[in-house]
Formats: sequence, structure tokens, C-alpha cells
Amino acid sequence: MARKNIIPIIFCLAFYSSPLLAQTKHPNIVIILADDQGWGDLEYNGNKTVSTPNINRLSKEGIILNRFFVSPVCSPTRAEFLTGRYHVRGSVSGTSSGFERLDLDESTIAEAFSKNGYETGIFGKWHNGGQAPYHPNTRGFSEFYGFCAGHWAEYFDPVLEHNGEIIKGDGFITDDLTTHGISFIDKNKDKPFFAYFPFNTPHSPMQVPDEYWDKYKNKTPNQSGTESQKEDIEHTKAALAMTENLDWNVGRIMKKLNDLNLMENTIIIYFSDNGPNGNRWNGNMKGIKGNTDEGGVRSPFIIKWKNHLAEGKTIENIAAATDIFPTLVELTGIENKQLKPFDGLSLKKMLMGIKDEQLQNRIIPTFWSGKTSVRTNLFRLANDNSLYDMSKDPNQTRDVKNDFQEQYEKLSQWKKEWQQNVLSEMPVKDKRPLIVGHPELNLTILPSSEANGKGQIIRSNKHPNSSYFKQWRNSADEVVWDIEVEQNGLFEVEIYYACSRENIGSTMKIEFNGNTLNGKIKSANEKPLLGMEHDRVTREESYTRDFTPMKLGKIELNKGAGELKLNFLDLKKSDDFEFNVLTLRRIN
Repeated sequence: MARKNIIPIIFCLAFYSSPLLAQTKHPNIVIILADDQGWGDLEYNGNKTVSTPNINRLSKEGIILNRFFVSPVCSPTRAEFLTGRYHVRGSVSGTSSGFERLDLDESTIAEAFSKNGYETGIFGKWHNGGQAPYHPNTRGFSEFYGFCAGHWAEYFDPVLEHNGEIIKGDGFITDDLTTHGISFIDKNKDKPFFAYFPFNTPHSPMQVPDEYWDKYKNKTPNQSGTESQKEDIEHTKAALAMTENLDWNVGRIMKKLNDLNLMENTIIIYFSDNGPNGNRWNGNMKGIKGNTDEGGVRSPFIIKWKNHLAEGKTIENIAAATDIFPTLVELTGIENKQLKPFDGLSLKKMLMGIKDEQLQNRIIPTFWSGKTSVRTNLFRLANDNSLYDMSKDPNQTRDVKNDFQEQYEKLSQWKKEWQQNVLSEMPVKDKRPLIVGHPELNLTILPSSEANGKGQIIRSNKHPNSSYFKQWRNSADEVVWDIEVEQNGLFEVEIYYACSRENIGSTMKIEFNGNTLNGKIKSANEKPLLGMEHDRVTREESYTRDFTPMKLGKIELNKGAGELKLNFLDLKKSDDFEFNVLTLRRIN
């Protein structure tokens, strides 16, 4: 079906300054972010296997930015969306172990909209810091339902957080997150709201309800990945089934907005955080998740604002995740007291069909794990300094630096200066401690993923996110967190663990800067590992358990930095105890 690519300039100019825009000063905002969904995972982008009718409809009723770029992995993209700035400026240098935390001197989009009278809610995967003041409830979001880590081990009735408290989810995670987000919209229908849905699918583990998997389990995908010899067909089928479930939930959100007559006063954005998490069909682009080539960083992107933005329009000009914050500031007309300048650009003129020289001549950098690639509207300079003419060779098959020497030298110099001027802001080693006892949240959650194990104990998996510690054998085995207590206080300690009956009576010790707490294991937890019964594909990451919470007692923690240690004074049975989470609740 032919798309409308041209809007008469007179109409655009009139619309750009129309009274309608001026009158609608506070439109609602709905942001939907998929996790590990590639550009090619959607039907409107040419996938011939998947069915995504709700996202298709959104694309037909909105504007597609067909060359929209994000980071190669999760937390950097989220940081760039939140701040409108390069993720390296905010010290987001990893995806686990505390390296995903966004610096506290960075202002967030949620803070900006909250200060302008918006109710702000996040429903899903945060991935930019797990403890206050890095926690979403202390970065501008008044409502949080989801999880803070970059990976979650179980998608059915999972353990989640609600405004800083640990709770149990209900049903399949994407459905549950959507239900809570819809309730937030319903509750705030009479006031401006900012609803952020950072879903965690189709990220692994590859779990999805039967009604979606049954459609795919005996199906062969119609298209193959760029490197078809590396494609795991079962993984591809699971990812597409998860995408169909995500599409259904997008439809639920759209239905709620329609039912409440809010569609005309709501800006809706849909995009993904990186390229596909597997070698499946992606428009034959080079690269997947974790890679700085086109396929690793090109994301689907749709923006819709009924009767304010054009319908059925596709824009080929490049854009980036850093552009969302400045664009929404201009579209909504909110006051922005951002203390640091945006790296992104407002797309307002481009969306309105007005020529913007700054956008046409821009350069977008991509950095991850020591690799840098830069993109213009015509060229990509890859990490290895190969130059590709993306207008003629979108799959990066031929290095043309000898044919375009002037452009090659210009981009090489720009890349060098960007690395010198911007990458220099990212610390070589992250020395920030985890904060305990922040006054805005009573509970501090310290997961094993953000701790170091000493002695003979090991993680349940090489991937820290959603892992736990096991193989405890003696008092030399301990778990250690590098923390800073913000002010003196009395804290109640609770651990989440598993062990057999033989370890009942074993004595654990908590220590911080000379203050200690001893507590005994009072009951067993012999529940089996979880996850494999729901997995459609064998996972690489850790399985989990239904870890039992147990209060150990109370401990005085004095203001200051140091190591918080957890170990055993006596352990009745070795290789039996498993530890997942420690929480500290301020009680004075």
C-alpha cells in the first residue's frame, strides 16, 4: 500500500503554528519500549512470518522514522532516552554489577515532566540503577511497577517491585505490566500523565504463553537471518511469538486511550532498545544486538499524535534515542530546566514537514564495549574505519573509503574528536558505592548481582543479572557489597535464600564497619529451580528459585562508606545454601 510521503508545505507551515498546538499545552505521553526487538521483527517493516496488527495500525496512523538509531544494548539506550544525552556522559558503561547506573547529576525526562505537573509512571524494566537515589522512584517517577535489573529469570508470576517494595506479579509479565500501566492511565485520565512502558520482551529467557507459542511451535519462519548459518530457528520462533504478545498489549493500551477519549491529546512513541537478540531476519542488515553496525543499532520507531502529526508518513532522515527528550519538550511546550545541554536534537520541525538543516547534516555516534561507529544520512563509518554508502549499500558489503576520500577523512576526524572529548567523560573504573538508607525509600534492596563473592562461592551463572550465589563451604566464603550509608540508622535485615533442612540452625553474620548482626537459619527452603518448565529455548542465563525471605534481625549502620559482608559463623552442611537478595529496611 502506498504511503503518503509528501505534505504540502503551506499546510505544514500553517499546522506548525496552528492554534491547536498552542492550546494543547499538556498532552499526555505514552512511551512503549520493546527489549531486544530488531527492526525486522515487525510486520510493517516487512517481516512475513509475524503478525503485529496493533503496531501496524499505529504505524499507519502515525509517522515512521525509518532510520532511527539506539545503542547496541539495553541500559545505554535507556539512559539516552531518559536524559537526551550520550550514555557515556552519565557513566552508564555496563549492563550489570552497578555499571548500568545513571549519574545523579543527570536530569531525567521524568523529572522534567513531573515538575510541569505530570503524573509519571514506569511499568517494566528500569535498568539504570537499583537503589535510591538511582531508583526510578527517585529519578522522577512517582509510580513504579516492574524490576530494576537488566535481565529477569522468570516471566510467569515473577517477583517484582512496586514503589520500592518487593511483591509478587500476577501472570505473564508483559500482560501484568500492561495491566498496571492501564490502571495508572485510568487513574490519571483527568490530568496530564507520562506513562513509560519499558517491556522486557522479546529479551531472553524465551518464555511466552501457550496461545502465542502454539502458533509458532510447528511453523517455519519465511525469512532467514543475514548470517543464516548462525540462526537458531527455535529462538527466532520464540522471539516472534513474544512479539505477538507484545503487540496484543500495545493494542490494550491503545484501546484504553480510545475508551477514555484521550487519543487526540496523547503523544504515543514506540521503539526498541537495540538490535535483535539473535541472527534472525532483519532486513539483511549487518550486525545484531551488541554490535555497532547497522543491524545492531537500527530500531523501529513510530510517533503518533492524532490530529496534530501527519498520518501514514515515513521519514528517512536519521534520528536517535537522544532526540526523544528534546522533541517532547518542544511538542508539549513544557518548561525544561535541564542543567546540562542535550546531545540530541528536537525533531519537531522534521515531524511537521519543515526542512531542518541541522538534522540533515548531523552525525550520530554509537559506542559500546570499546567500539565506535558513526552515521550520517548517507554514510556509516564502522568501528574498523570501513566506510559504507548506506544509500546504495544498506547491508554494508563494500568499503568505499577510496571512492569518498573527503567524506572518509571528515568522519574519521569527527569520530576521533568525539572519542577524545566525550568518551573521556566515562570513568575507566566505576567506583561509585551502592547507597543504603536514602531518605526517599525505606527499603534498600541489595541483590547478589551487585555483590562480589569471595572464597569458594560462585554465581549460578556467568551473567550476573538475576543470578544467585551458591557453593558455600565455610566461614571464609562471603558475599560483599561496596556501600555507602547516607546517615546513621537502625535497619532490619532480611535475606532471600534456599537450603535443605540440614542447614537449619546454621548461623549467619552481617558486618559493616565494625557493627555486626548474627542470625540463625530457622527453616528450610527446598523448592526446585524455576524457569525450564516455561522456556521455549534452552537459556544461557541462570535459572532461579522461589527464594524464601527470612528476617535475621536488626543492625546499627553508621554513616559512611565500606564493605557490607555476609557470611557464616558456622555452616552445618556445605554446598547446600543458596543466597539471592539482602534487604535493609530503615526503622527509625
